[in-house]
Amino acid sequence: QIEIALRLLDATRPAELDIQASAEDEPATARITSEAAVFRGCTADLFASLDRAVIRVLRANGHDPHVPAEQGCCGALHAHSGFVEEARRLARNNIDAFRDTDGPIVTSAGGCGAMLVDYADLLSEDTEYREAASKFALRVKDMGQVLEDPRSVVVTSSDERVAYDASCHLLHGQHAAEDSRRMLRSIKGLVMVPLSGSDLCCGGAGIYNLLQPDLSEQILEAKVDQITASGATIVVTANPGCHMQIARGLAGSPDSGVRVCHPVEILDHCYRTAGLYRGEN
Repeated sequence: QIEIALRLLDATRPAELDIQASAEDEPATARITSEAAVFRGCTADLFASLDRAVIRVLRANGHDPHVPAEQGCCGALHAHSGFVEEARRLARNNIDAFRDTDGPIVTSAGGCGAMLVDYADLLSEDTEYREAASKFALRVKDMGQVLEDPRSVVVTSSDERVAYDASCHLLHGQHAAEDSRRMLRSIKGLVMVPLSGSDLCCGGAGIYNLLQPDLSEQILEAKVDQITASGATIVVTANPGCHMQIARGLAGSPDSGVRVCHPVEILDHCYRTAGLYRGEN
């Protein structure tokens, strides 16, 4: 388990992307028309580049992002492990942290999103927080859901072939798997390749890969074989747990060379090469 954990951490390094893009029109700064509250979660420190990309892409699409400092862990791993009261404590903390924000509560992590939309059920018997929990859950949106009509760019140079793997959390928890695919389709000329079994588990499942390593490894091997067979050079997934699990599996496959990233990272990269940011970090 220690070796698996270390390889999972190593898989959080940002992927290098070989894509150049241009704007369809004058790359002017987007006019801010709405607010958005960003849920960072525990994974933001592991995926710092994705965290920054979310902010940039929101701004480029007319959203003013706010990141409450008091927010914390969503409580998913606690709930999955049976520590329900601790999960409820974390849920109350996040509800309080976002009380004074407006707009959708945006998450780029499918696992966190699936937990956040479940706060209404988690606190259904809490008379003090029940109503606030329901309102909170209704505001939670995956990044792909928020970007209903993402700003479009055109690929001018790329040898990348992109496969999309839908995380179980996003597919079944938030019912928003197709929204991430739509983000990618806003990049005109991006070569997408079909991925067999893209709706099947990668074997990560929270900390399942640590608790049941043998079975998790079998599931992961099947996923890696499917990715390799697709001919993709990049596989994208919208959940950090899946990202780390798949990247770990691909790293152990010497002939693959496939990189893993979040769909927002591809959009962010294309926006940058298209000149939409004009000096932003």
